[in-house]
Amino acid sequence: MDYREAGVDVEAGRAFVSRIRDTVNSTHRPEVLGGIGGFSGFFSLPGGFQEPILVSGTDGVGTKLKLAGELDRHDTVGIDLVAMCVNDVLTSGAQPLFFLDYLATGKLNSAQLEAVVTGIATGCKQAGCALLGGETAEMPGFYQAGDYDLAGFCVGIVEKSKLLDGSRVKVGDAAVGLASSGVHSNGFSLVRKIAGDGGFDWNSQPERLGGKTLGEVLLTPTVIYVKPVLAALESSLEIHGMAHITGGGLPENLPRCLGANQSVKIDLNSWPRLPIFDWISGAGEVSETDMLNTFNMGIGFVLVVDKSTVDRTVQHFESQGINAFEIGEIIEGNGELIVDS
Repeated sequence: MDYREAGVDVEAGRAFVSRIRDTVNSTHRPEVLGGIGGFSGFFSLPGGFQEPILVSGTDGVGTKLKLAGELDRHDTVGIDLVAMCVNDVLTSGAQPLFFLDYLATGKLNSAQLEAVVTGIATGCKQAGCALLGGETAEMPGFYQAGDYDLAGFCVGIVEKSKLLDGSRVKVGDAAVGLASSGVHSNGFSLVRKIAGDGGFDWNSQPERLGGKTLGEVLLTPTVIYVKPVLAALESSLEIHGMAHITGGGLPENLPRCLGANQSVKIDLNSWPRLPIFDWISGAGEVSETDMLNTFNMGIGFVLVVDKSTVDRTVQHFESQGINAFEIGEIIEGNGELIVDS
């Protein structure tokens, strides 16, 4: 017997690495040393920092991958993978430097996984970071045919004096929400159950979605906020804190950027609700509380800014093509989110 008879095709793996080489290299920044194929990736720290702080993050895409598999569309989940990591790192004020991926599958399907890696490269370009390396694991018997899983890892850098850790946030600051593109990459276990129990398929066109299919709307990739936010940090806007709105929604994530003895009060009517969330709540009879604790509800990223800079902050992001809304304020409290609907 040999490894191929056990289900692992080493030659196919080598060919796959060769196929994605140019895609990976297209993301490289000047600080990247060498290319793919070694045991490690090498990255020289950029200059201009007095006290550089490295910031790291890791995440996955979750069961959104099941939807990608059922629709046989794999070009967007790689963007999601990068977004979930770089948006987290960004909340500290850090510039993402490089990204690594881990891709595991039962049987190597080169065309399928090349689409995934192309999406990862697209996400890295949107974030301005290098795809420094990764691992592709073929694991027969562990994953079903056609299934794969993704994990991502990001490292960023920030000047110590500019690190955002909650200490700058003050009572009276305003919360400015940046629009999401939809569900992003959280809550898909609930979405899939609603669709299955309700007899919907991914090609269904619920009236609320304006002629678009469920699959089309749900596979819309997560917004990568890196470049517009970094530009805002370099401007005269007073940004005191930031939050990436992922699993747990606004109630869990927004308080994570606050300082001691602070809470945040938001107005649910201060931004437009995306149609996909109306469909989810209606088709699944999901309570407003559960919706808010599961989904981003149309706000994918939040900045805490000095009240005097709200208008300029909104204008900045709208000039970058991202809708922004003043959604609340920082008040005295014990670290909770207070909803005014």
